[in-house]
Amino acid sequence: MKIIACYSIKGGVGKTATAVNLAYAAAADGLRVLLCDLDSQGAASYYLRVRPSKQLKPKLLLTRKERVLKNIRGSDYPNLDILPANMAYRDIDQMLANMKRSKIRLDGILRSLHTEYDLVVLDSPPNITLLSENIFYAADRVVVPVVPTTLSERTLKQLLKFYKGSSFRKQELLPLFSMVEGRKRMHRNMKKLIRKEYKRVLVSEIPYAVDVENMGVTREPVLATAPHSKAGVAFSELWRELKESL
Repeated sequence: MKIIACYSIKGGVGKTATAVNLAYAAAADGLRVLLCDLDSQGAASYYLRVRPSKQLKPKLLLTRKERVLKNIRGSDYPNLDILPANMAYRDIDQMLANMKRSKIRLDGILRSLHTEYDLVVLDSPPNITLLSENIFYAADRVVVPVVPTTLSERTLKQLLKFYKGSSFRKQELLPLFSMVEGRKRMHRNMKKLIRKEYKRVLVSEIPYAVDVENMGVTREPVLATAPHSKAGVAFSELWRELKESL
C-alpha cells in the first residue's frame, strides 16, 4: 500500500481538488483507493457527496482500526471510498500532543489498512502542526500545490526549511504548479524561478479553470464531469507521473 498526501502551508491553492481528482484517477485505474479527509472543513467529503462522520472522534482515528473501518463510506465511483472529516478534527493536534509516539500515530493506523486498500490519498489541512508531521512521516509522496506567485513561493521555502531541519526525506516532497494562468507574466517568471531552485517540481501543471471551480457546484471530480478538458487532462497526467514515481 502507498500513501500520497496533498499538502500546503497556504490555503486556497487547489489542494483538495487535487486530492479528490488524484483519488478518482487512481480508482479508475483499478486501484482500491481510500481518500482520507483530514481537514475539519470537510471539503473533500463535500465534493464526493459524503456527509461528515459524527461518530469518528480524533482519538479513535489515531488508535482504533475497527472504528476507522466502521466510519469509511463508499463513494459514487467504483474502487473509491472516503473517510470523511468532521469539525471535531479541529482538536486533533491537542489530542496528539497528549499521546505517546505522537508523530507516528497516523502512519500506524493507515498502514493497518494495507489489506483493504492499495492507495490512500490524504487531503491535509494547511499550516505546520503536529498532524502535519504525522502526515509527512506517513506519506510516500507529499504533493505540494503551488500557485506561481511570490507568496506561494515563500511558503514553499518555509516548508523546505522545515523539512531540512527535520528527519523527513526531502525527496518525497513534490511541488506541483496549481491554478496556473499562462498569460500572466508573474506566473511564467515564478515557474522558471522555482524550477531552477528546486529540481523535484512535478512536470504536470494544473491550470486555473472553471471546471475546477465548478466542483463545488457539481460535487464531482473534474475527471468525472470533464475528463477531456484542460484541467481533466492535467489531473490524468499528474496521476500517471505520480504512479511512475511510486
